[in-house]
Amino acid sequence: MPRRPDLTEIGGTGLRRTGGTVYEEFLVSLRGRRGAKVYREMSENDPVIGSILYAIEKIILRLEWTVSPASDKEEDRETAEFIEQCLYDMSDSWDSTLSQILSMLVYGYAFHEIVYKIRDGAGNEDPARRSAFSDGKIGWRKWPIRAQETHNNWMFDADGGIQGFEQVDPYGAGLHRIPIDKGLLFRTSSAKNNPEGKSLLRTAYRPWYFKRRIEEMEAIGIERDLAGLPIAYMPPEYLSSTATVDQQAVRDSIVSIVQNVKRNEQEGIVFPLVFDDRGNKMFSLELLNSGGSRQFDTDKVISRYDQRIAMSVLSDFILLGHDRVGSFSLGNSKIDLWTMAVEAICKSIAEVINYHAIPRLLKMNGMKIGTVPELTYSSVSHVDLAEISDFVAKLTTAGVITPDEDMEEYLRGLAGLPVANRKDNDLNFGQEETEEIEEPEADRGTEEEALETEEPTEDETE
Repeated sequence: MPRRPDLTEIGGTGLRRTGGTVYEEFLVSLRGRRGAKVYREMSENDPVIGSILYAIEKIILRLEWTVSPASDKEEDRETAEFIEQCLYDMSDSWDSTLSQILSMLVYGYAFHEIVYKIRDGAGNEDPARRSAFSDGKIGWRKWPIRAQETHNNWMFDADGGIQGFEQVDPYGAGLHRIPIDKGLLFRTSSAKNNPEGKSLLRTAYRPWYFKRRIEEMEAIGIERDLAGLPIAYMPPEYLSSTATVDQQAVRDSIVSIVQNVKRNEQEGIVFPLVFDDRGNKMFSLELLNSGGSRQFDTDKVISRYDQRIAMSVLSDFILLGHDRVGSFSLGNSKIDLWTMAVEAICKSIAEVINYHAIPRLLKMNGMKIGTVPELTYSSVSHVDLAEISDFVAKLTTAGVITPDEDMEEYLRGLAGLPVANRKDNDLNFGQEETEEIEEPEADRGTEEEALETEEPTEDETE
């Protein structure tokens, strides 16, 4: 008799957490909602990070997302058609939903609640039953995001499995506990089964932090160089700890003037003109000019941090040419690597929908879930038509491949050309016509008339 297997789970993933709070991030400033605020500032304030995220989002949004049947059987094709109907029948468009899913790039994860509806026709005023279809089946109404800034805790089971998302209601209505069966958790990384994943900007945080500080100091330095460094002179007793109330008030007023010296359309200073018994000024304000150029070139330092930020997400090709460095071939190699990373993001999104969203919907409708259709996407990579045409031409000339209709259809698809319009007589394409073409009767009559009216030659007269 075979031995019965032990089905218990003994070990754990090693995820550092207490209750529903994850402590995997070693920087306190990047944990939880505090970290969400930092990542939002990085994505919305830094032009390099913003351009990288914008490029990734637009590349993914331009792809064609379709549902492929599990097989060529009629039943599987109908199931795939039903899922695709539900995908594009939501109140929010698929592009809008996909754009919100991509917020996981910034925060590391994106939790979406699945809201269902009854497909009861477009004329129904109830949004829970309004649909472009009226077959009475259950469909997706929407997949609204539950903002990362509103996250409070994660719900775990005894084995460390993710069981749900706890949200702080932004309108003060308490807590919402959303079970994982009613949600979709998209993550950039699933290491240790961490529900918070890992932000795409995590490795860019350090160069961003130093770059931000240097830019702030650079702006302050430029302003001080333009305005001059203000220095105020006043009697020593005004600066001592034994200064009277009136002297402290004058001192505070002068300090405020010094701190607010700026170059703008309202610049100007009103300063007291007071002399002591000897005729010397008691108060004075001067502006010192810059002593010369600085030791460090902040422009090069900031450019170095920009490059490190782009390198952290394999997007440093966007900086090629800005510093008059980099070749075209090097840029192509970097773009190929970047598109592979973007395709991995698309694959992770499709997997969550294929493994969780689609099977649940089929089960709710009592449909067969043994052969589940899959959400697929078109190719992310850029095709160089010149290289493809040269490659095909060389192989054809060498006799390695023979062009046929399938190859033509494939190449037309790569180039974005329309499908060939083939007719029934295209089967004889390339064959020479062997039948003789009879001349019209009208033409024969014209030739005979011409012969009859033609004048005889000298030989014929003799």
